[in-house]
Amino acid sequence: MAKSLRSKWRRKCRAVKRERYGAKELARLKKTLGIDESATAEVDMKEITEIATVVDAKTIKESSTQEKTNADEMEVMDEDGKRVFNTKTMRDQHGNYPVWMSKRKIMKNKKGRAKSKKATSKQTKRLSRKEKKKLQSTITPQ
Repeated sequence: MAKSLRSKWRRKCRAVKRERYGAKELARLKKTLGIDESATAEVDMKEITEIATVVDAKTIKESSTQEKTNADEMEVMDEDGKRVFNTKTMRDQHGNYPVWMSKRKIMKNKKGRAKSKKATSKQTKRLSRKEKKKLQSTITPQ
């Protein structure tokens, strides 16, 4: 497949473009890095410390853990008039849902809560005749 004259011509044109754009890109990279000999020497390379700061992984992890603890502390604080939403139930301290939440999503959330509540509560099991007799005999021995 892809052996028609049209596809061969397109492949040829793309190869020509690749060469032309490749040369342009290489020249631009050399100019950016200051390697190009033919370019003017007005670009001064600054020291790497002025351009970027090198930080090891340990300090990044420590700073991220500090930010997380600060965020947790800010979330716990209850300010005047601010509503604090529970992420699990999606309700605030007064039991209201957020304004942006649609009615359909609220109903879905309520239905899911009811299912989970039903699953956690103890379900009453129907007793068989044998079990009923045993229960009655243990309650009222005659």
